[in-house]
Amino acid sequence: MLVTAPMVDLAGARTAEEGIASFYSDRFEGKRTANGEIYRPDGLTAAHKKLPHGTRVKVSNLANGKSVVVTINDRMPASSRVVIDVSRRAAERLGFVKAGRARVTLEVQN
Repeated sequence: MLVTAPMVDLAGARTAEEGIASFYSDRFEGKRTANGEIYRPDGLTAAHKKLPHGTRVKVSNLANGKSVVVTINDRMPASSRVVIDVSRRAAERLGFVKAGRARVTLEVQN
């Protein structure tokens, strides 16, 4: 069973969340994201359920310690079991393209 830690305010500076990340399928390349941008797999972007568009988030892979900062530009369904859906490039930097998913932490960047 997947247990997701809720977002919490950390001294008003950051927000932290833990859960499973996935990445966009290549079939979304060239399609519009929720904020109107065109999705490009080589960008460092992501979709989240609640974070505002334009929010920069540090995503860290708990299995290998790799991290990347992405910008939220899309929405995920509230019913999704993952906490963030990152671009292919971000997934490559995080080292989980082959696996398809990874347990991650999220930290909002100021």
